[in-house]
Amino acid sequence: QVQLVESGGGLVQPGGSLRLSCAASGSIFSVYAMAWYRQAPGKQRELVAEITSLGNTNYADSVKGRFTISRDNAKKTVLLQMNSLKPEDTAVYYCKNSLGLWGQGTQVTVSS
Repeated sequence: QVQLVESGGGLVQPGGSLRLSCAASGSIFSVYAMAWYRQAPGKQRELVAEITSLGNTNYADSVKGRFTISRDNAKKTVLLQMNSLKPEDTAVYYCKNSLGLWGQGTQVTVSS
């Protein structure tokens, strides 16, 4: 059974950095597009960044130039490097594959 498990969240000060990781179980990973979403309290879940099986990327305007999505197919992992974090980046971050499978989420809190 395929599962996605996120890690790397935490509390960071404004301007700081975090790196989120999403590890996939199961034998097939490289063929799937992967994405990071986030959901802040009282708001709808929104797309943060996505990466195709070929490594093409797309970002929400709000994170362009600050966040970088990447993947390591050998390790079945997708990463989200988050720099210059802002309080408005506070949310639960989820990874998702192109089959619609979601991880359980990891909390990111940006606060002084």
